[in-house]
Amino acid sequence: MTAPYACQPDDSRGRLWPERMSTFRSPWQRDRDRIIHSSAFRRLKHKTQVFVEHDGEEYRGDYYRTRLTHTIEVAQVARTIAGVLDLNTDLAEAVALAHDLGHPPFGHTGEDALSALMAPYGGFDHNAQALRIVTRLERHYADFDGLNLTWETLEGIAKHNGPVLEKNATGDPVSAPLPYALAEVDAAWDLELHTNASAEAQVAAVADDVAYNHHDLHDGLRAELFTEEELAELPVIGPAFAEVDRLHPGLDRMRRRHEALRRVFGVMVEDVIAVAENRLAGLQPQSAQEIRDMEGPIIRFSKPLYQNIKAIKSFLFQRMYRAPSVVDERHRVTKIVNDMFPLFMNDPAQMPEGWRRSAEQAESETERARLVLDYVAGMTDRYAIAEHQRLFPE
Repeated sequence: MTAPYACQPDDSRGRLWPERMSTFRSPWQRDRDRIIHSSAFRRLKHKTQVFVEHDGEEYRGDYYRTRLTHTIEVAQVARTIAGVLDLNTDLAEAVALAHDLGHPPFGHTGEDALSALMAPYGGFDHNAQALRIVTRLERHYADFDGLNLTWETLEGIAKHNGPVLEKNATGDPVSAPLPYALAEVDAAWDLELHTNASAEAQVAAVADDVAYNHHDLHDGLRAELFTEEELAELPVIGPAFAEVDRLHPGLDRMRRRHEALRRVFGVMVEDVIAVAENRLAGLQPQSAQEIRDMEGPIIRFSKPLYQNIKAIKSFLFQRMYRAPSVVDERHRVTKIVNDMFPLFMNDPAQMPEGWRRSAEQAESETERARLVLDYVAGMTDRYAIAEHQRLFPE
């Protein structure tokens, strides 16, 4: 049984293209399965989380998280938290599995480069691109483009990080510019961008924070960008190492590291659950819509832990995301994107046949740019690097 504030399958707003209900899967189990079987989901295997996916020698890259392994970890955390809170675990998992589908090659570095290139053509945002993928670019089904996901899953992709639009005094949305990919989906099917997402989508967002804060510590240690001794100076992490040393004196380095960081992971998850249980008990929401209409999210870290996580993020920003080796790689891959995008704009013949034909038939420069974006953003790290080497031989 789920709580009254959970999203209920029988109350789903359905799909843009009506389909018969499955005899053995809920709507959100069906969404989850379609996401897992999509081409975009498979491509996450070779897309950057922090370290460029192909760099096996420099970074011993087979050990590091890719965008796919990150997504799987997020989904695991989301199911755990949603289950404890009596939410719909299938919806939470579906949103978690879809939340990064729109990431281009090279992670946030690739996103920054494409955002600059697309500024004259409606911008680029990976959440909006995820919606474009699941509503248009996946083309496998006979009756529709995209995956024809439910309204609740699309809402979760669009709003899991919070409302996209402000509300006025009467609670109506305040108009503001939107990334074109998001605007197109919202025009076709109002996602109520001025409200919170469901509690399940909020869980997916917090699970994202839990997962990357945890695994970036692991990956940064393995890359030798910082040491256990340096981490032990940070809040939450220091007490975790101290507890491991007390319970397991003399433990070898790798086991000690894992034991400490799994305690950090546990602190984050337990904090989110405790805060949510306390707020839900106090507010007593009786429907999923009440969650959406609240001021602020119901699923979040406590204020003390949030401050501690900010300190950890600041450390990671300086020592990992802006480490000289990572910054050098950011410059290199930014050049790859900046070289290819204008080349394809000016010479669509350099793209594969289907993309070339669509770009040549584009009725405006903006339409062509958006097609080129879809092609480049869909590339894996490996494919982007190989294409750049082919197109710009040294």
